[in-house]
Amino acid sequence: MLQKTGEPPLINGWIPYLGKALLFRKDAFKFLLDQQKKLGDIFTVHIAGRYITFIMDPFQYVYVIRNSKQLEFHEFADKMASKTFDYPALSNVKFPDLKENLHRIYQYLQGKPLEIISDHMMKNLQDIFEWKCSQATDWETEKMYKFCCSVMFEASFVTLYGRVPAADGRKVISEIRDKFIKFDASFPYLAANIPIELLGATKKVRKELIHHFLLQNMTKWLGGSKVVQARQDIFEKYELLGDYDKAAHHFAFLWASVGNTIPATFWAMYYLLRHPEALAAVRDEIDHLLQSTGQKRGPTYNIHLTREQLDNLVYLESALNESLRMCSSSMNIRISQEDFVLKLEGDQEVSLRKGDWIALYPQILHMDPEVYEDPKKYKFDRYIENGKKKTTFYKAGRKLKYFLMPFGSGISMCPGRFLAMNEMKMFLFLLLAHFDVELGENKAVRLDNSRMGLGILLPDTDIAFRYKLRSLRN
Repeated sequence: MLQKTGEPPLINGWIPYLGKALLFRKDAFKFLLDQQKKLGDIFTVHIAGRYITFIMDPFQYVYVIRNSKQLEFHEFADKMASKTFDYPALSNVKFPDLKENLHRIYQYLQGKPLEIISDHMMKNLQDIFEWKCSQATDWETEKMYKFCCSVMFEASFVTLYGRVPAADGRKVISEIRDKFIKFDASFPYLAANIPIELLGATKKVRKELIHHFLLQNMTKWLGGSKVVQARQDIFEKYELLGDYDKAAHHFAFLWASVGNTIPATFWAMYYLLRHPEALAAVRDEIDHLLQSTGQKRGPTYNIHLTREQLDNLVYLESALNESLRMCSSSMNIRISQEDFVLKLEGDQEVSLRKGDWIALYPQILHMDPEVYEDPKKYKFDRYIENGKKKTTFYKAGRKLKYFLMPFGSGISMCPGRFLAMNEMKMFLFLLLAHFDVELGENKAVRLDNSRMGLGILLPDTDIAFRYKLRSLRN
């Protein structure tokens, strides 16, 4: 590609089409930092046939995020999701306003409806923990990722889609979960546009998963959420949307609900157990709340948390935010809708061509030693100042508008972020209220970089932990 005036430096690579794809895939974080040192805060990289302009300076993020007219996200997301989850594109003329109608439904994940669905999530988590308590007569040992996956998948599934009334309902959900894990392992390849036919049994597994969400199966499930019911009602208005297509949409919604929440829950739990002082501080905060509200611990007691009480658990939230800072690796993408000049701070400007990708890579910000002292070190109270939530972070002496971005930004911000945060807090709350927990083996768990740019990174290995019922006196 010949450079035009005003375009940022271009890193092409010597392999036609691939460009720098292999280096980027190997370690995007290191690759981008190296380019920033050489070329400055704005540069374009040729990756697998695409030209992606990276904006590295967090003070410039706002100029990308607020320009939703010329820099679009939904069309890109729709194309990727429809291919990954096997439903027709929302932009298809056969389905007028479907995208807008589905977007409106996210109101059920905010405000008062959020409180209702969070209460249901809390009840379902308590049911699962009560069952775990009944199994735990002494120290029980499990693999931590498997444990988090089992609890969070079942709680999310039952909260969103309802309870499977069959006698073996829990077994049915665990079968869906096992298929989900198989599909999810192929997700990075599908996101990278690799044909599903090249991914072994993935196509068969996806088809089986989608079949679970056919209307004749979903109508048997009891007590589903308003958000899923509202989505069903909208799909019914589109006669040209087939039964399989509707089921594929429901499956995609499930993936969006748990695909990142499960690994994020694992990391929050792992870092707490790795750091006894963090575990003690969060547990003290939980015990204090229960005592001050006159609530008792124990598997037979129902714990109720208001939205305010959950929001005021500052140590729990700070510990969760710190683990999100360390394990999130989402690339915020926009696509230029026309040839235009993007105006930036300090009289800087970037010439962009129609179809160019613009990318923010917040992991660079999250690991910036100028913003976060000792960024590779887990500090559970990093987001607390004088006993209150800390929201002021600086770079080069200037206050940052954006300092923690695990859920995307602007038009690409995850609509389920409030429910996800509530769910992870409730999981940790109930775990620490009911159980003594400790690591069962002394090994380091590292980030698996195969999902760089796609959200929360998975662990490179699982790790054993032990839990037993807490004495009701301590």
